[in-house]
Amino acid sequence: MPPIAPGRRRAWIWRCFAAAVFGAALILGPLTEYGPADKLFAACLLLTCAAALLLATGRVAFSLLTSGLVFGTISLAGTLKFAYLTTPLLAPDLKYFVNRETIEVLARYPPLLAASIAAAVALPLLPTLALLAERDGLMPDRPRGERRCARLVGTFAALMLLSACAMPEGPFRAVFNKPMWVTINDRSFVTNFFTSFNDTQIAEPAIPAGVDRSIDWRLDRPLRAPPQKPDVIAVLQESTFDPRILRLCTVPACRYRMFERDRRTRAGGLLNVHTFGGGTWTSEFAFLTGLADKLFGNAGLYAPYNLAPRVSFTLPRAFAAAGYRTVAIYPVTGDFLNARNAYALYGFDAFHDGSDYGLGWESSDADLLSVFRQVYAKEKAEHPDRPLFVFMLTLHQHGPHMTPLALLPAPFDQPLFPGAFTPRKLDEWLNLNIGNYLERLRQSDAVLAELERFVLDRRLPTVLLHFGDHQPSFDGAIQVIPKKLPRGAGPNSSLVTYFMLKTNYPIPLRADHTVTDIVYLGSLLLESAGVPRNAFYQANSLLRERCKGRYLDCIDTRILASYHDYLFNRLDVLRDE
Repeated sequence: MPPIAPGRRRAWIWRCFAAAVFGAALILGPLTEYGPADKLFAACLLLTCAAALLLATGRVAFSLLTSGLVFGTISLAGTLKFAYLTTPLLAPDLKYFVNRETIEVLARYPPLLAASIAAAVALPLLPTLALLAERDGLMPDRPRGERRCARLVGTFAALMLLSACAMPEGPFRAVFNKPMWVTINDRSFVTNFFTSFNDTQIAEPAIPAGVDRSIDWRLDRPLRAPPQKPDVIAVLQESTFDPRILRLCTVPACRYRMFERDRRTRAGGLLNVHTFGGGTWTSEFAFLTGLADKLFGNAGLYAPYNLAPRVSFTLPRAFAAAGYRTVAIYPVTGDFLNARNAYALYGFDAFHDGSDYGLGWESSDADLLSVFRQVYAKEKAEHPDRPLFVFMLTLHQHGPHMTPLALLPAPFDQPLFPGAFTPRKLDEWLNLNIGNYLERLRQSDAVLAELERFVLDRRLPTVLLHFGDHQPSFDGAIQVIPKKLPRGAGPNSSLVTYFMLKTNYPIPLRADHTVTDIVYLGSLLLESAGVPRNAFYQANSLLRERCKGRYLDCIDTRILASYHDYLFNRLDVLRDE
């Protein structure tokens, strides 16, 4: 047998190495995706990418190695980011995470830093070496013209197939447009990375022809303000709603003071939100910007990434313009869903996350209150001459609600509604979840009462708002529980939570609506604090009054169209990038 030439030996070594890398990328990437559709989608992308490179270059090792390394890196990056930062790699990360802050985050996690350095070196170096080690060996026995023509057609066909696979309306349409909570939790790292490119394309609301531009969106009434600028405290209560909207929830364990009006209440009641069972970040966006994520299509689900850098008007900036110091208290790491960057873009002066104070997914509302006291005292000591706007998020009500009832205190240690549901397994499941929810709600009620005493039982003027970001889902089973809501609450009972706004000084508010949309909470806070409202929040206040607290389901579509035209075409609420 004649000896193998060194050049051919080197080429075969690279081909074997490339095949191993490609195989590992396929097995550990696409084939580990969540479901059959995701597996097939990711595998087709990998295979068509390799085919296109092979037909274009004629180099086996280069094609297998390049495609394997790229897809392997995406899969590995998604796995590591999910493990350390609790969210997978998504398309916006390429833009919003390539900065100095990301390097600082990587430096805190040595395995993440090592993997990033290895990828940065291997991605350009290994394919280059493979390219130099191998000659074009595809169809060597065919005439040059025929070979070039066939490969050109083949490359074009592979690229067309790749494009078809990646199209939202193509053969893999089922893997696109997943709910955001599924996207960040199903561990289909390759699929979710590529489909997120489509989901981040922002679409502004369409303004109908003949929109009425004669409607005035400027407030001309005098500002009512307390003698001293009040501190303003807003609390987002995770997965919280008034359980009395459930028809069966009439027992004493369903009644809590946090939902009751008293002499300090200025507004409160049912709140319409735009998400169910998850998606807290969309409620954060609606509260802090006065805009609904649904206005922007699927891209709205990525608001902390792609909308936060572009919004022109935010609640923190409105308070800052009046001399306030704006502070956020976030219960988990600020790396979660780009929160730290998003909150800076929303206009917060200070951002305290769970990493700063040892908070996490298991932290109770009492833990958050303890951190609030520390942060509040620190801010008042360091900035004694500035009023504060503090926004805090709780987490204890986050699902799952599955602690065995026997481990809960009475009366939650027994099913509260035995036999209320059929079949028996559903009855056990819902009683388990409802019992857990109500037991945690009792803790929240006690903590909010303590917070009220802390901030309202004093001479310093203070505004306190707390509201629910969305209903819990109980894995979807809450949908079978009949609800009782006023007729004017809107068509979707799953999008109703609560809000309560109190002050320790008298201030009249025009806010007695059957239901109030979450986008109006910001203007209510500004009005109750006596803070001048800019053009956006003036229009927001007027829409609240003209649509009687409703927003996207406003009965007067002429008014709503005029409002959106004013926002997007005159105020430019969404800046160009």
